[in-house]
Amino acid sequence: MISRRVLLGGAVGTGVLALTPADAAHAAEVAEARNEIHEVSANGWRIDPAAIAVHRIEGSTVSVALRRGPAAGVLLHVARRWHYEIGPVDTGEGGGVAGYAADRVVRTAVDSNYLSGTAIALHPTAYPLGGSESLWPHQEAVVRDILADCEGTLVWGGDLSPATASHFHVAARPGDRALARVAARLGPGVHVARRTPAVVAG
Repeated sequence: MISRRVLLGGAVGTGVLALTPADAAHAAEVAEARNEIHEVSANGWRIDPAAIAVHRIEGSTVSVALRRGPAAGVLLHVARRWHYEIGPVDTGEGGGVAGYAADRVVRTAVDSNYLSGTAIALHPTAYPLGGSESLWPHQEAVVRDILADCEGTLVWGGDLSPATASHFHVAARPGDRALARVAARLGPGVHVARRTPAVVAG
């Protein structure tokens, strides 16, 4: 079972992912003990908690932990458009956002991308892994337009098997020039609220 624990200042909160130093350290210890920390996630990004920062999603009250830099740029673009065009990520049943989580249990290869901060799930409880719920056609049209915005730098979980309509991850490799160019073009939305505590695994 994937942990969707969401923390705000050490307390449980809805839709906001922020790690206190104690929580981050404990999560890293638990993951290491279970041998769930690897050097690289499935999409080729190094798992490095020090590279994670908490970012605000434009137009919402929600923040999410993602990898700093162009990876966050494209993922925040997805979150921003989803929030405005599909459904608010900070209100309603099935709302919320999941990003980096040091203690996430990896059930499929793409789950490991959350460990590197290069994946995001929007309304994850409404659209769980392998769930029967799918987007309405007009919502999927928005997702296809978002993917076109990102020029092949992202993968949508609705195109994977098992399908996960809430899931997006960076497809481009670290240092990919196209990813940097796309993130720079998408521009607004990369608002860093604060850094998560650096945690050295191993």
